[in-house]
Amino acid sequence: MPTVTHEPNAAGNEPIFEARTWRDNGWTAQVIKNEDDDGWAVSMTPDGQAEPALVGPWTMGRDKKNPKPLDTSAFNTLVKTAHEVVRRHEQHLHATLHKRVDIYVDGVCYAVKLDIVPDADEPYATLSAHDGSQQPVAQVKVAAGFKLDAASARRWVEGGFERPSER
Repeated sequence: MPTVTHEPNAAGNEPIFEARTWRDNGWTAQVIKNEDDDGWAVSMTPDGQAEPALVGPWTMGRDKKNPKPLDTSAFNTLVKTAHEVVRRHEQHLHATLHKRVDIYVDGVCYAVKLDIVPDADEPYATLSAHDGSQQPVAQVKVAAGFKLDAASARRWVEGGFERPSER
């Protein structure tokens, strides 16, 4: 039977394979006491992060007091689930920061886009328009709270792409 060796990951963390803590493949699974009841929970934390990406219930062991120990199969399932949670969060964040509305004005299709820059000190957004061949037509800086919808896009295009007033 071949021997499997685990090298430290990019963050320099050595793999851990213990009943309540596993660290490998860029993730740490930690079985913890559930503060809300008598049960157990598991947290999945990506290497280099302070906060877990996923916390969920964990199965009790046969004695109904202690948690079931982590194993390879459970850890791999947790990593897959945590990856999905992170991916969905990233998709949601992208959708929040980047909006697009397609409108027709005078027979021309415009893709009007709002790209928000969530700067901690001075957040702002860029409002841009592209014609039907995806060529840039106009771009202006607006407040991060600018509401892009079909009506505001139409007003901007019909108004000659002048910077919208802050409302």
